[in-house]
Amino acid sequence: MDSLINAAARALAAGDPLGALNRIALRDDPPALALRGIAMAQLDDLPRARALLRAAARAFGPREAVARARCTVAEAEIALVSRDLAGPAAGKDGALDAAATLLAARGDAANAGHARYLAARRLLLIGRLDEAARRLDAIDPVALPPASRAGLELVAAGIAMRRLQAEAARTALARAATAADRAGIPALVAEVQAAARAFAAPAARLVSAAGDRPLLTLAEVEALLATDALVVDACRHAVRGGGRVVALGRRPVLFALARVLAEAWPGDASREALLARAFHAKAADESHRARLRVEIGRLRAALRGLSGLSATKRGFVLQPQDGVAVAVLAPPVEETHAALLACLADGEAWSSSALALALGNSQRKVQRALEALAAEGKVQAVGGGRARRWTATPLPGFPTALLLPGAPLHG
Repeated sequence: MDSLINAAARALAAGDPLGALNRIALRDDPPALALRGIAMAQLDDLPRARALLRAAARAFGPREAVARARCTVAEAEIALVSRDLAGPAAGKDGALDAAATLLAARGDAANAGHARYLAARRLLLIGRLDEAARRLDAIDPVALPPASRAGLELVAAGIAMRRLQAEAARTALARAATAADRAGIPALVAEVQAAARAFAAPAARLVSAAGDRPLLTLAEVEALLATDALVVDACRHAVRGGGRVVALGRRPVLFALARVLAEAWPGDASREALLARAFHAKAADESHRARLRVEIGRLRAALRGLSGLSATKRGFVLQPQDGVAVAVLAPPVEETHAALLACLADGEAWSSSALALALGNSQRKVQRALEALAAEGKVQAVGGGRARRWTATPLPGFPTALLLPGAPLHG
């Protein structure tokens, strides 16, 4: 490569896209096109960046497989930033893995490791934590430049936070901060600082019959779940206790009943309260009461081994095994479409298909939820058709998706 290409590449590595463009803005040879694409990505002009990278990949000759693979990696990173998680550009079709394998075979360990980190980052965004962790374990961090090392540690911190492992998340964030400082890229330093603020922010609140208690940090949530308490987790729609987890995310009526009963414990919950919360019944009739008896029987079967469930004169009461305490863990801010708003609270523009993939819901269900939130002025659409993206202003006190995600959409 000539001296201008080398100088532009060094400027991009240092986070100086304008300096890179000053050297290659008027050139249209393949290396210059690729570097211009990366520069435009750093300047947040993602459509132009993607077009330049694709033009560069087409222009590289058949003997320049390494250059084409690097274009594939750069385009995958743009796809992740633009939340195009379902498309082939993000690596869904195996192109990113193929590029990583080729780069590693040709001796480009740094870009091969970066490609594998991007694959792990995509898996984190769509909630496939175990697979993301396996991808990270296969990466040698020593081979990565400081900027990629910081990104890798952010993914490690995200996995730890979603798994409620506070100490592991804190350690990964400290390593990410060190790597970002070494890289000397202000945008990367700011990203690490934002992740650290998310980690320190309230992750949940404890609800009881006496009312809400102070907000809990991630470490305090982890400590609560490590106790013998029976925890009704409204962040992940599950009941936890004794090392067991009863997932009720796809059984919303049962979870609503469990939460009302837990909030009333050690007292009983009235039939009227159970009907109002679980069935939204304003005026209960005999059919509602019959359905309540059926659903209570199903809940009793689901919680067998964790808690008993007995009838009282006015309703029902939880009787946890071995007399352990009962706690309700709820998000700091509760919204009808909390999980959707948690994803959008990261400040990025998401497509409805990416949101559906991340939340494990159908795209049509996500679109209905977005339309409802747009009508309330909580989200807004940018663009149209397949290019439409959704954004939202972060709600005060709203938890990041890295902390306690997974609550299903309603409706």
